[in-house]
Amino acid sequence: MRFVRQTVGGLPRTFWMLFSAMLVNRVGAFGLLLLPTYLTTARGTTLAVAGLVTGAYGAGGAGGTLLGGVLADRWGRKATYLAGTCTAAVLMVGLGLARPIWLIAVLAAATGLAHSLPGPATVAAVVDVLPEQDRSRAFNLQFWAFNMGGAVAAALAGVIAEFSFLALFLIDASMTAVTALLVWRLVPETLRRERTPDAGPRRLFPINRARAPHAADRPGPGGLGVVLRDRVFLTFVGLTFILALLTMQGQSILQLAMEGDGLRPSAYGMVVSLGGAMIVVGQLFVPRLIGARRHAVVLAAAFVLLAVGYSTVFLADKLWIYLAAASVWTVGQMLAAPPNASIIAELAPTALRGRYQGVFFLVFPAAGFVAPSLGGWSLQHLDAWHWLLCGALGLVGAVGHLLAARRREARAAQIRRVDVAPQATAEPALA
Repeated sequence: MRFVRQTVGGLPRTFWMLFSAMLVNRVGAFGLLLLPTYLTTARGTTLAVAGLVTGAYGAGGAGGTLLGGVLADRWGRKATYLAGTCTAAVLMVGLGLARPIWLIAVLAAATGLAHSLPGPATVAAVVDVLPEQDRSRAFNLQFWAFNMGGAVAAALAGVIAEFSFLALFLIDASMTAVTALLVWRLVPETLRRERTPDAGPRRLFPINRARAPHAADRPGPGGLGVVLRDRVFLTFVGLTFILALLTMQGQSILQLAMEGDGLRPSAYGMVVSLGGAMIVVGQLFVPRLIGARRHAVVLAAAFVLLAVGYSTVFLADKLWIYLAAASVWTVGQMLAAPPNASIIAELAPTALRGRYQGVFFLVFPAAGFVAPSLGGWSLQHLDAWHWLLCGALGLVGAVGHLLAARRREARAAQIRRVDVAPQATAEPALA
């Protein structure tokens, strides 16, 4: 079938192993999914405290993404991935058994750090083994796997939580351990190095410094500082932070709003499952839908849909309204995923790929801290007006992408010209 070949054909084995690991891990991602509900029901905290403790997970993840990006360039993609998943499996067990709120907060922060380590390494590994023309559909497939697993997890988590919150954390830990085993046995190291007689290890495909027009193309000591001075890239990161902040509303604050309307955890599971089901059914068609349209235009449309979806929650007091709102913002998330992932791959020079990914992935744990920490307070004091503020933020993001498009596209073309690393078309040898 032509559609199947165009969607999944020609992608290397390493990609499919990473795809499978992500899917398995997400299917078992129970523990943090219902952490705010666990805190307010099983531990009796206020909405604000639940938001702060959940935010601690995001705060830990912020450090984890930066560390993960640096380690992915130094240790390698595989070693960084295994360090994060093995540590996270142990911490999830401790999180489920902890009783004092302060200990839960500490373990949540440590778990956030461990969970975030593999992110930059995974994306860098995908970019390592795929030519540029295949990356958009590969990232689209990853987004599909992420949400397919999340939909299954949400459907099961709501039911399991009715009987035992501890089981959520223990199953999560077990599935994380299985993911580590899959990567250890089946995924090769994709960071390529070579040795020369008069020098230590260095990158197989160094940047041609004589032609490099921007400091980000000249790797060396202080590489992370170079990334943090790249204004074009940081503008894109800021806009992605808005996207992550809005997405986190559905993963943290929404369940508190639904609880306030008298809806049970299983109802929240239905809302999350709906979004996951829509992505499972429709995400594979997104690349054909958006075609060759400019990334900025697609992202602006996605932000408008997010704004409309979250603004609708202002009116929600019944399950069907929440389901309708979720269907709108899910379409926005579906449209945003492929161009967002492609842009970061285009803006990251080969020699600093892990560090760029680390800074980029910082937005997600940062949003994981800000969204519940401020969102819990906002929902408690502003009530439903919180959702109109989210809608306004979505419109700001849409305008921002249109204004930043020209400079971002020029930088991507510049990186493409000077990055002399040939596109990888073969599998690296198993490490």
